[in-house]
Amino acid sequence: MARNFTKVYITPKGEKHLKTGHPWVFGEEITAVNGTYNNGDIVDVYSKKDKYMGSGYINDNSKIRVRIISRNANDKFDEAFYERRIRYAIAYRRTVMGDDDFKCCRLIFGEADSFSGLTVDRFNNIIVVQVLSLGIERVKDFIITKLVDVLREQGETIDAVYERNDVAIRECEGLKQYKGFYEAEGLKTDLDGITEITENGIKYAVDYINGQKTGFFLDQKYNRMAIRKIAKGRKVLDCFTHTGAFALNAAAAQAELVTAVDISEDALSSAERNAQLNGFDNMEFKCANVFDLLTEMKETKKCDYDFIILDPPAFTKSSATVKSAYRGYKEINMKAMKLLPRGGYLATCSCSHFMPDELFRKMLVDAASDADVSLRQIECRQQSADHPILWNVPETDYLKFYIFQIV
Repeated sequence: MARNFTKVYITPKGEKHLKTGHPWVFGEEITAVNGTYNNGDIVDVYSKKDKYMGSGYINDNSKIRVRIISRNANDKFDEAFYERRIRYAIAYRRTVMGDDDFKCCRLIFGEADSFSGLTVDRFNNIIVVQVLSLGIERVKDFIITKLVDVLREQGETIDAVYERNDVAIRECEGLKQYKGFYEAEGLKTDLDGITEITENGIKYAVDYINGQKTGFFLDQKYNRMAIRKIAKGRKVLDCFTHTGAFALNAAAAQAELVTAVDISEDALSSAERNAQLNGFDNMEFKCANVFDLLTEMKETKKCDYDFIILDPPAFTKSSATVKSAYRGYKEINMKAMKLLPRGGYLATCSCSHFMPDELFRKMLVDAASDADVSLRQIECRQQSADHPILWNVPETDYLKFYIFQIV
């Protein structure tokens, strides 16, 4: 049966890009269009020699002109197609996360699950959805309702779905920003926006309405667990603590003292509430600029900590700012290395895919050289498996996490 999708032809450069398995076609890679379309429609992509390359959502408003969602010319893109994808994503998380961690994990991770521009996080009985592409926006109603149906069919309790579409990048797709409860039969819309989760045995109050991104950073789950054996009995300085996740894991590991630092008073208040929720009494909270605090500690020679954790926000969100980000990462790491005693420990990370691992490692080498220390590597880690890395899509490989001893 002949396909009736509009044909989009691309340059050899675009063809080469798609052959690597990457799902994006950029506007400058399109040479011709055979047929008509509306933004958000599915089109077929062809090479200059009329070879089928894949099918995806087209949007003239976006720099990413076509987002490939299938390379199978027989796919029909009906409800059965999207349901298969949803079931694949859920089955994968059940396998790699296990029953307990499946309760709080990322259920759909955009391109890594062939749902370009879609993020779905689960916090026990709450699903939080973020839609960043027009194509997904047009089919989101089916995706959301089917996702809830499949989870409930498998015995999971889902009370509400909240949309966190309050991000500026939606405007690049011609979409409006908004947030709110998703309204559908059987879903609540009158909740207060706070839900309690348990991760690594620690309780957290997650604010999925006003918290950053979808309300909680799930990708560091096992990295937070990894610092426990180092933290036991030590004095720990957790920089950029946000809602206190690394600090709480250190406290749970019976650190002698944990100081949680963040420039945001709201974040610190959340961290303190989480500490109280768990009954930890070995924590203190400091509102400060981490760069200034580390400088002050070095100048006054007042640093009693033998374990420093650096979990900063992404210093770069584009290739244009990588150099300045490099300097920022180097500065905080060098200062931490200088402050720590010989034999002390450092956990450090970057969550930006624009700072690739090779460059991050170079930064650490430069920082150690300037600090006149050597780094003994204990662990090298990445994001948890519910944020899967596709080797043919570099953008999915973003989190670098290292633990060192200073020698």
